[in-house]
Amino acid sequence: MKTATYYPGCSLHSTAIEYQLSTEAIFTALGMDLAEVKDWNCCGATPAHAAGDFLSHALPLRNLIIAEKMGEEIILPCAACYNVFRKTHKFMRESTKEADEVNREVAGIVGTRYQGKLAVRHLLEVFTEEEMLNKFKASATRPLTGLKVATYYGCLLVRPSEAVAFDDPEQPRKLDLLMESLGADAVAWSYKTDCCGGSMAVPRPGVVTGLVGNLVEAARRAGAEAIVTACPLCQANLDTRQHPQKAGMPVFYFTELMAAAFNLPNQEKWLRKHIIDPRPLLSR
Repeated sequence: MKTATYYPGCSLHSTAIEYQLSTEAIFTALGMDLAEVKDWNCCGATPAHAAGDFLSHALPLRNLIIAEKMGEEIILPCAACYNVFRKTHKFMRESTKEADEVNREVAGIVGTRYQGKLAVRHLLEVFTEEEMLNKFKASATRPLTGLKVATYYGCLLVRPSEAVAFDDPEQPRKLDLLMESLGADAVAWSYKTDCCGGSMAVPRPGVVTGLVGNLVEAARRAGAEAIVTACPLCQANLDTRQHPQKAGMPVFYFTELMAAAFNLPNQEKWLRKHIIDPRPLLSR
């Protein structure tokens, strides 16, 4: 059984537990083990940069150093974590005076410097390799035939392109290809990488509600019955900030739809945690 070095991040152990549970189920079905980065810490995601450049790199760097000891690559499911890790990985590989200072400081805590040889990959990147897509197509015992989904990447998964480059920053297609391999129809729409409001949901909820409303209406106009994403913050905003007077549109993590197509057991454990219940749509 192959083991993958895995960084879940804070969200997957709390508000995005649906993502964690469905990811674990997929890896089990694939015959793979997930080895969490030992004693991992929060990557800083949204707030660390506000405290300074040093902290914004030092937090993910500690995890990168530990992961580099564990294997040749690290897999991250969270778009925000992936974005931060990739930017710090690029920063370290540039070997500037500032990067060397951060590396030296963090090495004083962890005991080893970061060598920059680790492959930092998002889970979606791993699952959309051609071999994997062919495997998923053959393994979909309950294909999602007729399900129309709007694939939503958000701001962080494919930008900035010089650091986060596994898909096109303007017209990404990886998530579409994955959904199509499962039998679903990925609708054409122009809001794939528009912002959902991110972490403004608490300080500026009105802003987020407006942005989410625009996204959901655009998906509906495109013919979608659901939105599928790979970002915990996007999923949380889209699932909780839709207009209360309108019919809600289910918002899935891509791993949940994979589990549905593979007809995996115990899907109720994560599907029941959604605010907008996706089960009536899947029951078709």
